[in-house]
Amino acid sequence: MLPATSKLCAAISYRHLRNMTGLRRQAAVAISQELSRLASHSPGPSTWIHQVRRRSSLFSSRLEEKPFSEMEMSYIKQGEEALQKSLRILEDQDDWKTETVAGNGDKVLSKVLPDVGKVFRLEVVVDQPLDTVYGELVDNMEQMGDWNPNVKEVRILEKIGKDTVITHEKAAATPGNIVGPRDFVSVRCSRRRGSTCVLAGMSTTYGAMPEQEGFIRAENGPTCMVLRPLPGSPSQTRLTWLLSIDLKGWLPKTIINQVLSQTQVDFAKHLRQRLARPVPVAC
Repeated sequence: MLPATSKLCAAISYRHLRNMTGLRRQAAVAISQELSRLASHSPGPSTWIHQVRRRSSLFSSRLEEKPFSEMEMSYIKQGEEALQKSLRILEDQDDWKTETVAGNGDKVLSKVLPDVGKVFRLEVVVDQPLDTVYGELVDNMEQMGDWNPNVKEVRILEKIGKDTVITHEKAAATPGNIVGPRDFVSVRCSRRRGSTCVLAGMSTTYGAMPEQEGFIRAENGPTCMVLRPLPGSPSQTRLTWLLSIDLKGWLPKTIINQVLSQTQVDFAKHLRQRLARPVPVAC
């Protein structure tokens, strides 16, 4: 039985058989049956059978997944590119300069990169567990305009798989309209590796969202947020936010730098207020 199963699985690797749904299902069923037979003839289920069974379940689910289009794959790759570039920037600890330090310890750093320009890094600790912070920033991202006065609206334009989304964000004008209304079209991806969550993104183009009247289309990225439990205190989360933005238009660099660093400080303050609100109890 096992050799026959192997042949059936190998057949799927041929391009002309890859899209035969019935064959894929047959392979998954055959694997499951063979593992059950092996388990029933052993004194007890062995570790390797449990491991392979878990992997075969994942294999089966992936076989049944809807394949991505060429355009969808390009967005997925853009999100991954943003993630990798952002992490490389954060990993390099040299040449960061302090922009501002708040009384509560929140800190904004910056550095200039040859191929990116000036980037900003926010370092804060939030008195909430990682899952709560992650849920607010990812699962509830379209509600960000409700609690962050620097954001007018965040709208998900398209979801691609479980980890990638295309979004349209409208930034609110700064006080005194020093920086007028900007908007962004971004591809975002999220990854969870052990106890670390990474939320990355960069600007992209999306045919259904052309430039909007009354807004200057700005660009961002690579940018990311890294969430980690505070060592020794799992009820707290260390948040690192890498921000890289080209606001476009004719703006002095001194104003841009002041606005962006203040945006990060304000974000931390408003995020804490949001997370500290009483959670409604369902009846």
